[in-house]
Amino acid sequence: MIHAYCLQLQGTTYDYKEEWQADRYHIGGKMYAMIGGNATGKPVLTLKCEPARAEELREAYDSIIPGYYMNKTHWNSIYMDAEDVPMDLVENLIKHSYELVFSKLTKKAQQEICD
Repeated sequence: MIHAYCLQLQGTTYDYKEEWQADRYHIGGKMYAMIGGNATGKPVLTLKCEPARAEELREAYDSIIPGYYMNKTHWNSIYMDAEDVPMDLVENLIKHSYELVFSKLTKKAQQEICD
């Protein structure tokens, strides 16, 4: 479900990083989403997030934590088996992450993706 959602976002590329055992989704060569596991193997979805919103989400949902293996200010991780995080919110956060990363690409890179 998450895999299909990410791939339908324009210009998304996908790879699997063996060393991390993680599925990664990129726009313009920059990662915006990663599905992997925490230290105990519990599956997590890690997404870029605007810092103030990231804090609000962590306070509102037990299953949203600071980005696992990532910069804790700009990334959040969501436990994939979370019952307290609705799927429409997960999709919204994937789109937010995608848009944040896309906005940081050069104008030329953005144009190439949109063409």
